[in-house]
Amino acid sequence: SYLMHPSSPDRPMVTPADLAECRQMIRDGSKTFYTASLLLPQRVCDAARALYAFCRVADDLVDRSTDSRAAVDLLLGRLDRIYRGMPDDQPADRAFADVSHRFAIPREIPEALIEGFAWDASGRRYETIDDLHAYAVRVAGTVGAMMSLVMQVRDPYAIARACDLGIAMQLT
Repeated sequence: SYLMHPSSPDRPMVTPADLAECRQMIRDGSKTFYTASLLLPQRVCDAARALYAFCRVADDLVDRSTDSRAAVDLLLGRLDRIYRGMPDDQPADRAFADVSHRFAIPREIPEALIEGFAWDASGRRYETIDDLHAYAVRVAGTVGAMMSLVMQVRDPYAIARACDLGIAMQLT
C-alpha cells in the first residue's frame, strides 16, 4: 500500500481504509477485473484498484443521476479538486488523487473518460463505426492509457496499444 504525496493538513493521506474500500468496490463491481487485479504485481495492484474505483464511482454517478449534465459537472469539479491535490472526502477520490499524482496521469485522460460518460448519459447514438470508435476511445481507451501509466509504461507505442486493447474490450 502507499500514501499520498507528502502528508499535510491540506493533503490528506490515502488510508488503508480507503484502499480497502477501493478493493471492495472492484470485488463487488466486477469479478473479472478483481480476479485480473490479483495477477498484478503488488506495486501496481493498489493503484489499479484505485483507478478502477474512481472510474466506477464516476460511471455510476452519471448512470444513476436524473440530471446527467449536473452529474458530469459535479464529476469535473471533483476531478479539478483531485488535480489540485484537494480531493473530496471520498475514498476513491483520495486514492485517485494519489495515483494521478504519483504516476503523472495527465488530467486530459480522465476528462475524456468523463466526456464519454456524458455521451452515454445523453443517449447519443453511434451511426458509424467511426462514431462508435470515438466513444470507445473515451470510455475504454482512456482506461488502457491510465493503466499503462500506472504500470510505469510511458512508451507512446505501448500506450497506443493499451488504448487499442481497451477499445477492443469495449467493442466486444
